[in-house]
Amino acid sequence: MKSIIRWGVLSTAKIAREKVIPAMQKSAYCKVLAICSRNLEQAQSVAGLLNIEKAYGSYEELLNDTEIDAVYIPLPNHMHVEWAIKSLQAGKHVLCEKPVGISSADALRLQKASLDFPRLKVMEAFMYRLHPQWIFAKDLVNSCKIGELKMIQSFFSYYNADPANIRNQVEAAGGAMMDVGCYCVSLSRFLYGEEPISVLGKLEKDPVMMTDRIASGILNFSKGMSTFTCSTQLMPYQRVNIIGTTGRIEIEMPFNPLPDQKTKLNLYTQQGNEEIFFDAVDQYTIQTDLFSRAILEGSPLPYDLEDAVNNMKVIEAIIESSNPLPPKGGSKTGE
Repeated sequence: MKSIIRWGVLSTAKIAREKVIPAMQKSAYCKVLAICSRNLEQAQSVAGLLNIEKAYGSYEELLNDTEIDAVYIPLPNHMHVEWAIKSLQAGKHVLCEKPVGISSADALRLQKASLDFPRLKVMEAFMYRLHPQWIFAKDLVNSCKIGELKMIQSFFSYYNADPANIRNQVEAAGGAMMDVGCYCVSLSRFLYGEEPISVLGKLEKDPVMMTDRIASGILNFSKGMSTFTCSTQLMPYQRVNIIGTTGRIEIEMPFNPLPDQKTKLNLYTQQGNEEIFFDAVDQYTIQTDLFSRAILEGSPLPYDLEDAVNNMKVIEAIIESSNPLPPKGGSKTGE
């Protein structure tokens, strides 16, 4: 029986170079064996920098490597589904960056394709859910430590106005809603444990790049509500407040806490306030560990592609609800 999963990385994207690959290399169940780029020199440069054994000048070459068991896909959003399906067809397990596709139909196409490869694992890389602070927060909600969950407020922003950056390109499905708003939608569904009944969104677009630079949304669930704002052109800030009938949970660094620093969750209840600290961990390493172990042990993944499809449906509805009203009046509300 194998004791380690050999990984290939499709592209030399910044998130792969600076965060995910170094985290994967700390996993006891993983070996990053190869990396590729459409520019062979770039692949070779990154491979040398990160001590990766193999470098390829095309995605196809990496997928044809029979030594590779699984691939991590940090490609631009509009390329996720295409290369995830090609990876499955090449016999590789797939860990794909969020959002899994550019639409619910796109995500559904991957889900349907995955049914032809039942022995292969496929997961959207929402690493935040695996961090101990989020597991603890979910347990607090489920055990009614804050009473009945009624409201979630989340904020996630950074500043990047570079037109050359892939996150700011419409043709690559860039913009705030797809890049960071997807987290706000995901965490709301995660905590409530159900899909929203209706949503309402408002997007402000950059007048030149035409991507949404600020996006806000309201999600209505059977049990309560969730509101959020995300942005690609505001002062960097992130925070989540989870509010119940008798208490509140505040997560200070909910999405990308530094792997070498402790994290803190604040719990406010009628009995008093409590600061709960979590040891420094790399949530990307945890993600790699869980995915690799699921392959090695034949165990279920933390969440499946149905979750990815449903997240895209909500994102789509929020974007649609922000569209201008029809000329003759009326309203548009995503459901």
